[in-house]
Amino acid sequence: MKNFSLRTFATALSLSVLAGVAATAHAADASKATGATNATNATNATNATSNAPVKVEDAWVRATVPNQHATGVFMRLTSPEAGRLIAVESDAAKHVEVHEMAMQDDVMKMRQVPAIALPAGQPVELKPGGYHVMLIDLARQITPGDHIDVTLIVEDAKQQQHRVPVSVEARALNAKAGEAPAKHGH
Repeated sequence: MKNFSLRTFATALSLSVLAGVAATAHAADASKATGATNATNATNATNATSNAPVKVEDAWVRATVPNQHATGVFMRLTSPEAGRLIAVESDAAKHVEVHEMAMQDDVMKMRQVPAIALPAGQPVELKPGGYHVMLIDLARQITPGDHIDVTLIVEDAKQQQHRVPVSVEARALNAKAGEAPAKHGH
């Protein structure tokens, strides 16, 4: 396997997150042959706990192709009180980071950020091309329909940390924010 510089990896990953990767029939067939999913009873649409520090909506992870080492997690967060998303944890990857993509000198760049502000009552979008969560050094391939558990670490105005468990469903490689996952009848 070739060794790539971190800059090359970040550039390739940025392009993958921005544009998605067109799924081929071969990749779809190969993905069906992978192991079991981590489905849970948690809802992926909304964090239903009434006293939750943040409401989570439309949470999803971009599916991967074989040997892909990183992917993005996206969602809409609304905090009833001002707070910050300061970290995310998941067993799906060795490293989980909060990132931002932004134009700098006419070049789209991705960088890790220490936190994302959550203004009181205002939805904050984590979406392709903007803020998002990166799963790096994945434990396995993520296929459409898989469920991945993540835990959001949210800090409130009193600097108290709250853990918010979220189950995110994998969507196709070419999915866009707000796009519902494909439903298959069996």
